[in-house]
Amino acid sequence: MSDPHPARIPSLVKKYLMAVSGFVFTLFVLGHMLGNLQIFAGSPGPINRYSDFLHSLGELLWLVRLFLIGCLVVHVWMAILLTRENRRARGPGYVKDVTVQASLASRTMIWSGGVIFAFLIIHLADYTLQTTHPIFKSLEYVENGRRLHDVYAMVLVGFSNPAFAAFYVFAVGLLCLHLSHGVSSMFQTLGVRNEKWRGWLNHAAIAYGLLIFLGFVSVPVSVQMSLHSARPLLPVQTVLSQVETANKAWSADTPTPVVVNYFLPADNASTSAPAPSATSVKGF
Repeated sequence: MSDPHPARIPSLVKKYLMAVSGFVFTLFVLGHMLGNLQIFAGSPGPINRYSDFLHSLGELLWLVRLFLIGCLVVHVWMAILLTRENRRARGPGYVKDVTVQASLASRTMIWSGGVIFAFLIIHLADYTLQTTHPIFKSLEYVENGRRLHDVYAMVLVGFSNPAFAAFYVFAVGLLCLHLSHGVSSMFQTLGVRNEKWRGWLNHAAIAYGLLIFLGFVSVPVSVQMSLHSARPLLPVQTVLSQVETANKAWSADTPTPVVVNYFLPADNASTSAPAPSATSVKGF
């Protein structure tokens, strides 16, 4: 019997589009993780210079962002179409539940994808658009006379919120579960995975997902540990106390630069004098 809803896009094309767009995000996630890990470089300089370089790309950066948004739309669209196609193929008389043979990742792909999408919106609002904490736009880092956006302070303040840190870890866990299945499926769609290489490639996909998970969650976990440790790995208390104090006097109508003094001990940060031509930054 012919399908009453013939597919406008052939199944194979959908799978290729989903695989290629997924591959783009696989590379992007790796690059983004490596950029984040500069938080452990020992000073705010490396990650702030990295952020400044990205923003110096100007229109090229926006072209990259639009390309990534396009890949995301294609990936989600193809996932929805393929899911609907698979359900129609089973039909109402398909009684046997074969999902017991499927992995947890494959069974939760559509749901984990939805949570990840919601997380991306929240993440962009916090760190890219900076609408959740408008004072983030005024955080500045002075290096050799240059004023850079202080991404380092912004990340420490953001992850000092335990609820946001926990949600971040949860969402990244789903992302990596999604990746572990997606990378394996990508190999199959692109014709790389065969019976000889199936086991190795599946293990490689799991290892990649685990690597990405550990890399991303190391930041919020380290922030939370530093927040409650006598020997912090990151200067969270110093930054947090300064940004909180600055936020009390800061106004979105007349924003003033907020410059963190990273050389202050945490217990003296809230009583330090303001930096020249800037609002003193003492904790958020």
